[in-house]
Amino acid sequence: MSTATGSSTTLLGAEDRNLRRRRLTDRLMRLSATAAAGLAVAVLAIVVGSVLIKGASALSIPFLTQNPAVGLGAVGGGIANAIVGSALIVAVGTAMALPLGILIALYLTEFATPRTAPPIRLVLDLLNGTPTIVIGVFIFGLLVVSHSQTGFAASIALAIIMLPLMARTTQEMLLLVPGDLRNAAHALGVRRWRMILGIVLPSALGGILTGAILAIARAFGETAPLLLCDSVFGNTTTLNIFGTAIPNIPIDIYRYSESGFPSDHARAWGAALVLIALILVGNLSARAMLARQRRKLAGR
Repeated sequence: MSTATGSSTTLLGAEDRNLRRRRLTDRLMRLSATAAAGLAVAVLAIVVGSVLIKGASALSIPFLTQNPAVGLGAVGGGIANAIVGSALIVAVGTAMALPLGILIALYLTEFATPRTAPPIRLVLDLLNGTPTIVIGVFIFGLLVVSHSQTGFAASIALAIIMLPLMARTTQEMLLLVPGDLRNAAHALGVRRWRMILGIVLPSALGGILTGAILAIARAFGETAPLLLCDSVFGNTTTLNIFGTAIPNIPIDIYRYSESGFPSDHARAWGAALVLIALILVGNLSARAMLARQRRKLAGR
């Protein structure tokens, strides 16, 4: 009897020690995850705060609406030409990447077999993880070496960068469309292409726009491809994206930061603040739209 009691006591003691160890491990993991999240937020706050403090003094209406002053170390002027140029480059890149991304996502969700889908997803993931400088070198060798730097070459590079993000985001949103909608359409004898255009795509439209906004926000901040494809330009506003390099915000930041004049440094901080503001607004808008679309699809 005493032996059985002693064995039970030993088992209970071992279970208590295991339970305490599991609780300690759980607390440590929670603390580690919280600390990592706090560190990420702190780094972002430091970066944004530094740019805000140093760039706020440069912001003004003329800074956003005027072109740079002409002359080495000239004081005054703004980055209006770079804002217009960046918007044009990204718009052309989006016009190329968005239709291709939607078509790739449709193929993966509606037509691909279990044998062909994984390689395509792998290629998209590898392309998404490829350093942007590699893409810039590829476009430089393909278009710039034989011709010259143009805004169109930069748009192609940005389109390649945006494509996997748009395709994967669109695919995830298409997968959230309830299968009952597809089955009902098939039961009514609706052709597949009409079902896709009339039911699937409209149901996932919010998510598709979300992916596009996220990709656009990322493209706005890319610098490496622009250094190789679109970095030699003047101080005037130009819309000739096919014939010459056009101004853009990332290259302006790089050029002003490398200058030896304090006025140029101030403009670099101001341009960086404008760029961060554009990217933050784009990301926050995309996440709000994504959350709304998920709730809409989940509620069906």
